[in-house]
Amino acid sequence: MADRKKALVLINRKAGMGKAGNEVMQLVEKLGAKGYEPIVYPIIPGTELTSEKLVAEYDTEAELIVCSGGDGTLNHVMNAMMNMEKRPLLAYIPAGSTNDFARGLGIPSGHLAAAEIAVEGEPFSYDVGKMNDHYFNYVAAFGAFSKVSYATDQELKNVLGYAAYVISAIAELPQNIGYNCHMKIETDDLTEEGDYIFGAVCNSASVGGMKLLENADVQQDDGKMELILIRAPKNIGEINLILTALAVGDVNSNFITFRQVNKVTFYSDENTSWTIDGEYGGDARTTEIEVIDKAITIMTGKKG
Repeated sequence: MADRKKALVLINRKAGMGKAGNEVMQLVEKLGAKGYEPIVYPIIPGTELTSEKLVAEYDTEAELIVCSGGDGTLNHVMNAMMNMEKRPLLAYIPAGSTNDFARGLGIPSGHLAAAEIAVEGEPFSYDVGKMNDHYFNYVAAFGAFSKVSYATDQELKNVLGYAAYVISAIAELPQNIGYNCHMKIETDDLTEEGDYIFGAVCNSASVGGMKLLENADVQQDDGKMELILIRAPKNIGEINLILTALAVGDVNSNFITFRQVNKVTFYSDENTSWTIDGEYGGDARTTEIEVIDKAITIMTGKKG
C-alpha cells in the first residue's frame, strides 16, 4: 500500500440536492482499482473539516483531489488548491442545483458517470479567474439576478433544484429591473463608463442555468474570459430589447458589451456586491479581475 498514490476525497452532503457522496463506495472501488489510496472526508463548515484545512493538510501528498458537491464547494476546493506548493489533479462529481461549470467540461450530472470520469476521464487544464484576493472557476458577477444563486434558500434549492432559481429571480424581478450601478470599466482595448444592471466575467457559456453566451465561442483554456455588460434600460421598450437579446444570445445588441479579456478593472461610485461561482463574493468599489492561464488540471469528459 505504501507505493499507492493518495486520492483525497472531499464530500459536501449539504450541496445541491443533498445527494453528494451517495455512491462513495463505488468511487472508492474505482480509485482503488486505479492504484489510488482513497482518503475520504466530509466537508463540515465551521470545524476542522473544511476544504481549506484538508487540502492544506495533504499538500505535496495527494496526487488527486476529488470534490463531490456543488459549484460553491468546488470553488472552496480550487481556492485551497491555488495555495498549494504542488497542485494535484482535480476531479469533480457535481451535486449542485445547476452545475454550470461541470456541463461545460463534459462532466455528467449522474454520480456514477461522474465518478467514472473522475478516474478514467481526460485531464484538461483550464483558466482560473482571480478577483481581488479570491479565485473563481467560471463566473464573477454583479447586479441584477447575480445574488439569486447565493441568496436562494438552500432547502428550496434541495427540493426544487434549478426551478428554485427561476422562482427567486421572478420574485425579485421588479427590484432587479430598477437596479443600476454606475461604473467605469477598463480593459486592454476598452474603456467605457455608464449605468449597468448586470456585469460578469465568465469562463462558461451557462451561468445560473441561463445560457447567456451559448452563441459565443467560449474556450476554457485560451487565457481569456468573456466580459459581458448590460446597460441599464431607460424605459419599457429598452427593457424588452434587452430581454429579447438575452433570450436569443445576441451579444451584439446596443445594450450589451461583449469582449474577451485577460484583465479588467471595475470602478464603481459605491460599494458593489459580487457573486463568485454562485456564492457571495463581497463588496468593493474597485474590483480587479485577471485570468490565470491553465492554472488547474481537472478530469473531464472532453476528448483530445
